[in-house]
Order: sequence, then structure tokens, then C-alpha cells
Amino acid sequence: MLKIGLTGGIGSGKSEVSRRLAAHGAVVIDADKIAREVVEPGTAGLARVVAAFGEEVLRPDGALDREKLGSIVFADSQKLAVLNGIVHPLVGERVAQLQADAPGDAVVVYDVPLLAENKLAPMHDVVIVVDAADEVRIRRLAEHRGMAETDAKARIAAQASREDRLAVADVVIANEGSLEELDARVAEVWTDLLRRGARG
Repeated sequence: MLKIGLTGGIGSGKSEVSRRLAAHGAVVIDADKIAREVVEPGTAGLARVVAAFGEEVLRPDGALDREKLGSIVFADSQKLAVLNGIVHPLVGERVAQLQADAPGDAVVVYDVPLLAENKLAPMHDVVIVVDAADEVRIRRLAEHRGMAETDAKARIAAQASREDRLAVADVVIANEGSLEELDARVAEVWTDLLRRGARG
């Protein structure tokens, strides 16, 4: 099993690369997606969140009101620690389960937005960084997410710098061109990963 850490700043196109690697046959484990799944209605995770923070963090349909919960926990580091204490172990269990279910020769891609920030590079056999210049990322965030330039710059500033991310990269996927160019580069990287996996 080859463990790949995939990261990239907001607006770099990491999700596009993740989708393409999955299409080539990678087992993709998306921590953010799992963090949402473990607090869906009917889960033990959501029940624990409600027990800790009260019914006011629920929307009328019984789903978690992320904005409401965010406004509570991001204003109070102790409350954030309580939330992380509920969600992180559940995410860890699910990740371990997905890893155990993957075939022995699988290329497992961990989609980790904060890989550089949380110093997680040593946990992976190969770290792939999806890279694009800040001005390209700001333009994408405006075009695709309707984000104001000031918000986009603030989000980028809150993450690791481009230099910090590139410093932990084993493989860099530059993503400033067309989707066809991205397809070709991901195909090259996939071939390289299969070679690395075969060397084992």
C-alpha cells in the first residue's frame, strides 16, 4: 500500500486532482468529507455534538447548523477543543476502517488541506502538492465560489505559505493551465506512483 498525502492551498485545484486520481484507481480518503459524514443526522457524532452544545446547533430539519456551531466554537478555544475531541476520534476510526478495507496494493490518497500546517508529511510515503500562484487562486475563488478578493486573500493568508507547502512536496502538480494540461500531468504522476508502489 502506497500512502499519498495530497495537499494544496484553497483555490489551487486540489479537488480536481483528487477526482482525477480516483478516476485512475486511487482510493481517496477525504478527511473533510468524513468530518461532515460523522455528524450527519442519526449519527452518534451528532448526538454528542448536541449533548455538548445544545439543540440550538441544529437546523429545523435536524441537520447540524455548521454556521451556528462555527460561530460558537471559533470564538472560544475551549469549546473548539470539545468539538475536536468529539469529531477527530470518529474521523480517525473511519479513516482506519477505509484504510483496512483498501486492497494491499492500493494507492491510497489522503486529501489533507492542512498537511503542511499540521506537519503531517512524515505520515505519508509521497506528498503531492497542487500548486498555483496566489493571483490565479484569487481569480478562481472569485469565479467559482463568488468570493470577494479581500475574503480570498484572507483565506490564503490563513493557510501555510506557498513556500512552506512546496518545501514538503515530493511531487508538485502545477495547476495554472487548462484542464487538459492537468489531465496529462495527473496521468504522468499516476504512472510514477504505480512505479513507486511496485518498488514497494
